[in-house]
Order: sequence, then C-alpha cells, then structure tokens
Amino acid sequence: MATLSPNIASARRLVVKIGSALLVGPDGLRGDWLRALCDDVADWRAQGADVVLVSSGAIALGRRVLDLPPGALSLEQAQASAAVGQIRLARAYEEALAPHGVRTAQVLVTLEDTMDRRRYLNSRATMQALLGYGVVPIVNENDTVATDEMRYGDNDRLAAQIAVTAGADQLLLLSDVDGLYTANPKTDPSARHLPVVERITPEVEAMGGDPVSGLSKGGMKTKLMAARTAVSGGCAMAIAEGSVLRPISAVAQGARVTWFLPDGDPQLARKRWIAAMKPKGEFVIDAGAARALQAGKSLLPAGVTRVSGDFGRGEPVAVLGPSGETLARGLTRYTSDEARRISGHRSEEIAEILGYAGRAALVHRDDMVV
Repeated sequence: MATLSPNIASARRLVVKIGSALLVGPDGLRGDWLRALCDDVADWRAQGADVVLVSSGAIALGRRVLDLPPGALSLEQAQASAAVGQIRLARAYEEALAPHGVRTAQVLVTLEDTMDRRRYLNSRATMQALLGYGVVPIVNENDTVATDEMRYGDNDRLAAQIAVTAGADQLLLLSDVDGLYTANPKTDPSARHLPVVERITPEVEAMGGDPVSGLSKGGMKTKLMAARTAVSGGCAMAIAEGSVLRPISAVAQGARVTWFLPDGDPQLARKRWIAAMKPKGEFVIDAGAARALQAGKSLLPAGVTRVSGDFGRGEPVAVLGPSGETLARGLTRYTSDEARRISGHRSEEIAEILGYAGRAALVHRDDMVV
C-alpha cells in the first residue's frame, strides 16, 4: 500500500524556509517572486493556518549594497553584510504582506538561543505570543553578532529548530532542488526521486550531496539533518523546488517534492515528553483554578494556595487540587522563590511584587498536561 503524503493545504502551523538563491538574483531582490510568495502566505493565513517564514538573503542583499566581490566572505564582512541586508530584507517582507493586512515581526536568533534553556523558553514564548496576535514572524540567524562557533551556519537546520520550537505540524524547505534523490541527478542519470521518506535510515543519509548554488550554504546533507530534527519533534517536512511563483500553492497542487513523515503530532509529542518528566515541585490550587484547568486554561498565580519544592524556570512541576489529588503536570514559567512570592496574587500585580514584568501564567496551557 502506498504511503499517503501530508497535505500542505491542511497545515495548522506552517514554517516555510526560503533559500537565498530564490530570493536574491543577479539583479538583487526578486520582488515579483517575493510578492507571489506572500500571496500564498496570506491565503494560508486566511484559511486559519499560522505561518512562520525562515528567510535567508540578508547577507546576499547586504554584500551587493557594500559592493563586496564574489566568493567567500570573512566573518567581519559577513556580519557587516548581514547588518546592511537585514533591514532591507525585513522591509521587503513587510511591504509585500502589508497589502493583505498581514503584520510582520523580525526575529533574529543564534544557536545559543536554543542551547540555553532560559533563552529557549523565552524564544518559544515570544513566538507563541506573536502567532497569537496574528503576526507572521520573519526569522533569520542573527549573523550580525553570531560567531562561527555559535552559528547554525545554514537556515535549513534553523528552520527545523524553529518548527519544533513553534510546535509546527509542517515545515516546507523551498530550495533549488525538488526533493531527495537516490543519487545526485546532475551526475547520475539512474538517480530516482523519492516522493516520501518514512524513516531516515543510514542509507537515506548517504544520499546527501553538496550545495549546488553559490549563494546557498545548505546542501542535501543539511536538509537531511533538518528533517531528522523536524520529524523527531512531530513535524512533517517537505523539500520543494521553489523558483516558481506561488511555490506553496504549487506544492498543494501536486508539484514534485519529497515528504519526510513525522514521528507523531508535535503537540502530542511535547505533552508526552512533559508527562514523563519527574516533578521538582508542586503547586496546590483552589477549586476555581482546578475548574479552569479542566476547561483548558493556563494556571494563573491567583489560584495557587501553596508552593513546595525547589525548582528553576522551565522545570517540571505537579499541579495538585484542593484535596491533594494530581490534576496536571507542566513546565513552570517561574522559579520556586518567584512562585511563592506571587502565588495568590493577580497577574497584574506580578511586576510590582517581583520588580520586573513577568509572564501572566505560572504554567501556560501549551506547557501542561492535564
């Protein structure tokens, strides 16, 4: 029986990665292509999907403005090019999406933002807030400050990490290839295109090749690394040739791609992970907060009557009802000391109590298993 491919038209949260070679041509920014891509983005949002764009192109744009010669750039040249190009890239997306009434935000990240737990949680909370406001985040690596040893180095892997961070169910890598082949089709006429990869085996990994574009950094090897990250987080991933106008629509209409199937639903996978963690503390809550949790609400400090244990921000806690029964497990957004200070208080009092603005919820519903 043939394996069914995911349907991009049904994506609930879609991350799209755009390669430099698609966005920047010999004459600079490909405005017609970008506007057509944004037509797609607006359509997907109109259908109820959240969309996140992970876009290359800042360095390619900036080096043209700085009139740097072709070839490899030093770290300083790349950072200067990124600084010049990033503002132009963000403005281009803003102008292309504005006619659709779509608001945008620029999000610049480094590898440290996903390696450090506190920064990862901050990044995740920010992304969730932006999507909750109906904003389309435009994500790129912060090449202006990232050093070689603390960089992703390519936006394929960055896009996969963003997809997992944002809880996306589908990731689309738009590139200059239409998917994975059993060998390099440019050098091997017997190479076969693989429409679906159910599992990334060593044999599949051996099919990776080298970059084929002077502008892009990511070859098939980096795309396979991205696929492994995405599918392990419950996110389906597709590799598609993106030079056509409205490339997301082209995928929906049957363009040739390679789909990598996920291990499971991203939210379910996250919930299972949280449920399996050993709590480092407990929140005892009142009856009103218990009813709110059962209704799918976040845990606010006002409903907490007691805090026990010693835990840091982002660590697992158990939520107990008035009679001591376990109602939920989740990841706390406050340390044990902070939680004790704000428990029983309204969210709008947090800043006055702690001396700084904090999150409204002690445990957000996205970080909790009831």
